[in-house]
Amino acid sequence: MSELTYRARRILYATVTEYIATGEPVGSRTLAKRYGINLSPATIRNVLADLEEWGYLRQPHTSAGRVPTDRGFRVFVDALVQMRDVTAEDRAAVLQRLRGLQTASDVLHEAGEVLSALTGAAGVVTAPKAEQEQLAQLRFMRLRADQLLVVLVTRSGVVENRVVTSPVEVDERELERVNNLLAELLNSQQRSLVSVRDALIAQMAADRGTVEQLRAHARRMVEAAFDDGRPTKVVIEGQGRLFDRPEFLDADKIRGFLRAFDDKERLVELLDHTLASGGVRVLIGQEAGLDAMEDVGLVATSYGSREASGTLGIIGPTRMDYAKVVPLVSFTARVMSDVLAGRTLGDEPSEETSDDERD
Repeated sequence: MSELTYRARRILYATVTEYIATGEPVGSRTLAKRYGINLSPATIRNVLADLEEWGYLRQPHTSAGRVPTDRGFRVFVDALVQMRDVTAEDRAAVLQRLRGLQTASDVLHEAGEVLSALTGAAGVVTAPKAEQEQLAQLRFMRLRADQLLVVLVTRSGVVENRVVTSPVEVDERELERVNNLLAELLNSQQRSLVSVRDALIAQMAADRGTVEQLRAHARRMVEAAFDDGRPTKVVIEGQGRLFDRPEFLDADKIRGFLRAFDDKERLVELLDHTLASGGVRVLIGQEAGLDAMEDVGLVATSYGSREASGTLGIIGPTRMDYAKVVPLVSFTARVMSDVLAGRTLGDEPSEETSDDERD
């Protein structure tokens, strides 16, 4: 940014703003007429040529205007210190769509759909790992001598069954004692599978004899229930809306986006970085690393709690209204967090999750 003068920055920002609004290459006369730039078209053309030389703009055709490159979009987004507030209409749409939902699965799908509807891009949501979610029930049942069925019921209403190899030999009577012990732990405090395991380890240090052995068996069975190899659930909503945009007149671009949506592993990897970095994350063009696609933007943030969190965002072409999209993604994530935690929704989401807006 140090190489750009005030005049060059102003023309760059105006070019990006106009391109976001129209999707068409931007010429010097348009900038002079619509953005109050008190310079002659010839002077503006010279600045546009400099910005192209420096890699902030490109010219699709010799006689056309300019369009922003990834670098130009990045400079523009980083300069958006003051994002617009979420409009009253968008707030109402998000709250109406998510209020009263009963299951986590419904929340994930509806959050992705409302974001897609409000932005014209594809909504992408990853679910928290079951090991992190607060459990309402955890029970083991014998299938065979060496095989157990694990039933996990989360407080958000998700039921998951896992078949595991039994790590210990227990008869039906001891299996029931293990289930009673786990029920007691869950009734005394809200816990995830991870915290159940940790509580058993802590209690074992003070136990002796048969109680110690019971907790040891329970701990090994709980650890067997972990499923780190299971892929994270990814929900994609509204990808069809993308293809109504002028950017997708090119069939190759449509195929590229469809391949990116099919590459769930790569999407999860990108969104997991959002969990680590905090705040709202904006990736532009090749920063996203989605199948070497150039014209792509990703805006994402985390939702949930420290113990159980997922990610929410949108994927679309680089030409998106970031000043609207960034705060809207953040607001929707905060509403999701409240719904999943069972907090009553008012006109504003809880401040407990407002840290997502700190970036």
